[in-house]
Amino acid sequence: MDLPFDDNFYMKKALQEAEIAFEKGEVPIGAVIVVDNRIIARAHNLTEQLTDVTAHAEMQAITAAANFLGGKYLQNCTMYVTLEPCQMCAGALYWSQISKIVYAAEDAQRGYNAMGTKLHPKTKVVGGVLEKEASDLLKRFFIERRNLN
Repeated sequence: MDLPFDDNFYMKKALQEAEIAFEKGEVPIGAVIVVDNRIIARAHNLTEQLTDVTAHAEMQAITAAANFLGGKYLQNCTMYVTLEPCQMCAGALYWSQISKIVYAAEDAQRGYNAMGTKLHPKTKVVGGVLEKEASDLLKRFFIERRNLN
C-alpha cells in the first residue's frame, strides 16, 4: 500500500505545533505521533505553562498516544518532532518501544546523541527532515527572547 503522505507532510504538522508553543512563549518544539497514516497525538512544549521541566513536546505526545491506543507501547508508531529528543525524552521513547522517530533539527549540545543516550534497538531514526524550517523557528524565538531582556 502506498502511503498518501510523506515525512515532510507530518513534519509540517509538528512545525504547526511548534508555532503554537512559540505563540505561548514556550521553546518552539512540536511533535506528532502517527500510526497507520493517522495522527493520533499532537503536542508542543508546555514547560512554562505547566511549570514542569518534564513537559516537553515528546513527553506530552507519548502520553496522548498511549491514552489513544489504550496501552503504554507505541509499536508501529512514528514520532515526528522538530528538534532531536533530549536524553529524558529519548529514555521515555526507549521505554515506549516506538518504531520510528523522525526529527528536524539536530541538538548538538543537548540531544540524545550528544549525551550518548541509546534508543530501543528496533527504533529507526531519521534526522534532518525540514531542518531549516525548525532551526529558523528556534533561532527566531531565542533572538526575540534576548531582545526582550
